[in-house]
Amino acid sequence: MNSRPTGTSSAVGPVFDVEKLDRLLEEADLDAVLVTSKHNIQYLLGGYRFFFYSFMDAQGLSRYLPFLIYVRGDLEKAAYVGHPMEEFEQDLGKFWVSETDFSGATTAQFAGAAVAQLKKIGLAGARIGIEPGFLPIDAYRIIENGLPDAELLDAVFALELLRTIKTPDELRILRKASEKVIESMCAVFSTHGPGSTKNELVAALCKEEQDRGLHFEYCLCNIGTDFNRAPSDQVWQEGEVLCLDSGGNYEGYIGDLARMGYAGTPDGELQDLLGFIEEVQQAARKPIRPGALGGEIYIEPDALIQSSPFQANLEFVAHGMGIVSHEGPWLTDRCSVPYEAYHAGRALEEGMVLSIETTLHHQTRGFIKLEDTVVVTSTGWESYGDDARGWNTR
Repeated sequence: MNSRPTGTSSAVGPVFDVEKLDRLLEEADLDAVLVTSKHNIQYLLGGYRFFFYSFMDAQGLSRYLPFLIYVRGDLEKAAYVGHPMEEFEQDLGKFWVSETDFSGATTAQFAGAAVAQLKKIGLAGARIGIEPGFLPIDAYRIIENGLPDAELLDAVFALELLRTIKTPDELRILRKASEKVIESMCAVFSTHGPGSTKNELVAALCKEEQDRGLHFEYCLCNIGTDFNRAPSDQVWQEGEVLCLDSGGNYEGYIGDLARMGYAGTPDGELQDLLGFIEEVQQAARKPIRPGALGGEIYIEPDALIQSSPFQANLEFVAHGMGIVSHEGPWLTDRCSVPYEAYHAGRALEEGMVLSIETTLHHQTRGFIKLEDTVVVTSTGWESYGDDARGWNTR
């Protein structure tokens, strides 16, 4: 480990809530945490991602595996273990930590450097948090063998709770991400019509998002009554519905929304179906305010769905989002990503960000969905990227 060289620029101190992290680690009875997920390293380092491995982690016969070492109650002992080329990033002042090690390029070398640092600062026998889903077994074994007196414990929940309340700067980024995704979708709806394939629609959306400064992550695309959401050569035909559900990443945060298109003039039935989806979406927003229980969001949407003749083909879910999809608050255990409904019986707080989505798998008219980004404000809620909610026609 090396202290930051004299003469290089240095980042300001941590921008996350240090007291909150210390409190969460204390509640989890952890002395320190080894952070290895890209998203949590990004958060703890104030938006940092190493450009060289932003897309792919593979490196020869091993992989890129940075470590951020955080010691509860002692910022001076924080350290970062990274790749040799990350010295370029250090020269640009990307790290607020005082200790860095850029000597390794394999999981074994990264983990060995982390072990050495923990020994150096007297934590060889400590209770150390790890992220099991983001720590390869070879690196885990090096830590386990190198620190035989330490207890290695799951710290994922504590780290996820840290990110649940978004700062004003995070909300600014999320607003822009959402607006840019909707702008991109509107551009595709206005320039593509019947005869376009799914592959062409997804490629066009990718370009529109990139032109607006987004990193295109995905587009789930549905045409007509085909509920397969993967890109393909399926052709959008006259009289068919089109759903674009896309995630675009802006400055490390996800804009994730869904909007509908139609090849032609939608009839009364289609207007009613999308109108019902909109009714459910708006009903979910009504209880959102600081102090309301997270589970209240589900009460009216569930009632509307239960009274619908299409209830067996309707899905409603609300979940937290931000740096990744399905982060806190966790409002339900009934969604595709399994987790405990931790916040269902807990109060919503200002700064929480929710993705609210309602989907209808209609057997004769097709896949109809709206997905919105809604933020808990001091007085209630605000929705980002709230345009293009009706049928976008061609």
